[in-house]
Amino acid sequence: MTRAAVPAAERTYSISDLAHEFALTTRAMRFYEDQRMIAPERRGTARVYRERERVRLKLILRGKRLGFSLTEIRELLDLYEVARNERAQLAKFVDMLGERRARLLQQKEDIDAVLAEIDGVERDCRRRLKNESRADAAD
Repeated sequence: MTRAAVPAAERTYSISDLAHEFALTTRAMRFYEDQRMIAPERRGTARVYRERERVRLKLILRGKRLGFSLTEIRELLDLYEVARNERAQLAKFVDMLGERRARLLQQKEDIDAVLAEIDGVERDCRRRLKNESRADAAD
């Protein structure tokens, strides 16, 4: 039976399979395991990942892309484990997204203010340089 023919719930992956799929190092995978964000089965010394860990990795990486901390990501993952449904997880995620958006908008305002100040200082410096050049040329 090919991997595609195996039902998703029964598929297994090696650490290399998932590291390759998600462009991670095996060290990063072991880090997420140490952080108790994923929990592969052990067969001797080999780690065996199931679809649950694959989905969790996908969610971890999405959370990182969105700028969430590992603590926040773990909280979402743990919420799903406790509730065993997506409703509580989705509601919390919506709240977290709103908070993240607010932080980013504040950062954007701060950046815009600093950029405006840089523009003003740069204009002033250029004007002073031009005046210095004129004064030098007049001498």
